Amino acid sequence: MSSRKVAVLGAGSWGIATANLLCRNGHDIILWEFDPAACDSLKTTRKLPSKLPGIDVEDRILITNSLEEALREAEFVSCVVPAQKLRATVKKIAELKLNIAPLYINLSKGIEVGSLRRMSEVIAEEIDASNRSGICTLSGPSHAEEVARGIPTVITAASEDNSVAEAVQTIFTTPVFRVYTSTDILGVELAGSLKNVIALAAGMLDGLGMGDNTQGALLTRGLVEIARVGVKMGADPLTFSGLSGVGDLVTTCLSRHSRNRFVGEQIGKGRKLKDVIAKMPMIAEGVATTESAFVLAGKLDVEIPITTEVYKVLFEEKSPRSAINDLMTREPKSEDF
Repeated sequence: MSSRKVAVLGAGSWGIATANLLCRNGHDIILWEFDPAACDSLKTTRKLPSKLPGIDVEDRILITNSLEEALREAEFVSCVVPAQKLRATVKKIAELKLNIAPLYINLSKGIEVGSLRRMSEVIAEEIDASNRSGICTLSGPSHAEEVARGIPTVITAASEDNSVAEAVQTIFTTPVFRVYTSTDILGVELAGSLKNVIALAAGMLDGLGMGDNTQGALLTRGLVEIARVGVKMGADPLTFSGLSGVGDLVTTCLSRHSRNRFVGEQIGKGRKLKDVIAKMPMIAEGVATTESAFVLAGKLDVEIPITTEVYKVLFEEKSPRSAINDLMTREPKSEDF
């Protein structure tokens, strides 16, 4: 495999993990950090202990605060910025005069508040088609803490153009990082985003001291909700049985690495959302996505009772225990999907 030039935008835990992965796979990597002070620190120490302890940034990776420098010769642009910050970042990219039209790879999971756009849609809206060679989303059960340590991971590269997905598959695949392809980018992105809402609920159950029976029910019915929204929007139902669907859902809901599960657990224990978030070094994307999902489901006229209760807990100060009671005492019905 020939070496390719890749810009990784976002030097958080996932950005560093993927930058190291690509570097070890023989590619030329430049890592962009938007904050000048954080960039200088990362250049000096080659570490980010607050988000990815015990991991060094590979020596061959260039680190920059200049977006123009990062993108100057990039054939691939990996967007690893927070979902709600992606539009601002790609707007800046659109203002640059690039020599080539790179392939954009989205690694963020979320639905934009207000516009209700998926991340690939945000990129498409801001980067003119003549200035990009494709858009792909990489999603699946892939905690940065494990990818950074070479723990075997399997995910999906999704694009409407299968050749674009295959190009991303080629540069990312290693003996410990296996990539499948999909043309259902709609389903892959929705699954990756909406599972964070269910992970918040899973954490709340843990915080309340609930058991395995409850968690099993939550994951099963949570997946039903995710699939309902996706199918209503035109996604392939089988996508939700795949890596970006049930695979990522189970991992995020049960893992000690999951930021969204952690936030939910703290709320289940009685803490306030704003207090939990204020002390976190990383962003729990599921909080904003809960708001978007609630609005989106209303527009689609899709029933999502678990997500609705999570929304009420986060934004209307409903107690998690009351939310569980209301879910459990809903009118009896058949097990529909």
